[in-house]
Amino acid sequence: MLVLQLSKSSRADSAFESFHRSCDYGYKLSSLSCNPLLNLLIKNGRIDDAETVFKVMVRRKFAPNLITFNTVINGLCKAGKLRRAVDLVEDMKSWRVSPSVVTYNTLIDGYCKTGGAERMHKADIVLKEMVEAGVWPNVVPFNTLIDGYYKDENYSAAMRIFEEMRRQNVSPNVISYNSMISGLCSEGKVEEALHMFEEMKVDGLLPNVVTYNAIVNGFCKKGMLVEAKTMFEEMPDRDLVLNEVTYNTLIDGLCRLGKMEHAIEMKRVMMEKSDGEVVKAVKLLDEMVEIGVRPTYVTYNTLIDGFCEKDNLRAAFNMRARMEKDGKQANVVMYNVLVKCLCRKDKLEEANSLLNEMLERGLVPNRVTYDIIKDEMT
Repeated sequence: MLVLQLSKSSRADSAFESFHRSCDYGYKLSSLSCNPLLNLLIKNGRIDDAETVFKVMVRRKFAPNLITFNTVINGLCKAGKLRRAVDLVEDMKSWRVSPSVVTYNTLIDGYCKTGGAERMHKADIVLKEMVEAGVWPNVVPFNTLIDGYYKDENYSAAMRIFEEMRRQNVSPNVISYNSMISGLCSEGKVEEALHMFEEMKVDGLLPNVVTYNAIVNGFCKKGMLVEAKTMFEEMPDRDLVLNEVTYNTLIDGLCRLGKMEHAIEMKRVMMEKSDGEVVKAVKLLDEMVEIGVRPTYVTYNTLIDGFCEKDNLRAAFNMRARMEKDGKQANVVMYNVLVKCLCRKDKLEEANSLLNEMLERGLVPNRVTYDIIKDEMT
């Protein structure tokens, strides 16, 4: 039980040590205690330690269950140890544990994230094996394969997977359509993308800002600025918030066609919109102070998170400066939000500097911090 409690408290070192001591004293631990430890070690990027725990479980017959296998397979895939992950799926049979949808989805995701024709082919094979095993796939592996094939610029394979999804009676969701529309636009097939855009609506799905951005980008690449602007102007009517990606896509298209005056005007509109959001946020804080309500960490974190969601880094850091002027030092939650936003904009050096600043201030990274480092910075 001590291993379980320490794992639930995110005390990885203590839980790992307690696990080994329990084994040394001859205690037989259950998967109930070991699974949370495996999960914690993997979330902290300690894949080798997780493998050690798993091997001890197998050697001492601690009866790993489906959650045990799925947890370790997930960790191995994230670490790029795909051969070992595949071997582990085979090992499941000797323990009379059947791979689940999650097991297969994890393997497919692992292959697709590493990319390349050979890995994508293997991901495709896993999907076929999944169906042959009587484990019916949901929309997740299809979306993963479609996205992987488009990133690998294998457009025909992506279309094949989309059609296979239909044959398997799996309904495409917004993510499925967005991947297809984005891929078709990248390939210059805007007419086909528009057809899929209409098909999406017939299926009862509402296009979101990602959908519109993809089509605006497709029009711009083809030099169809009138159509791009029409789509751009349609977004507010659909209650969609124009973000920085939307504006920059249109600005880039205008610049490429030499329409610099229009591009400058669009940039001005974007900056005014951004500044307007800042004014509203500052006004909200001022009103709170006027009625005697002191802004809390939650207030500042919420506002900064909102700015980061809209990719308004300048406003986010200005709000942080105001908070610190108010006598509140940035906490781990705020650093996580800012670091993730910087990573999303490919400002990895600035993100790393911010992490170092956090450590210098004596703040301890939490699980979210480690997830950001693992997913965004490696």
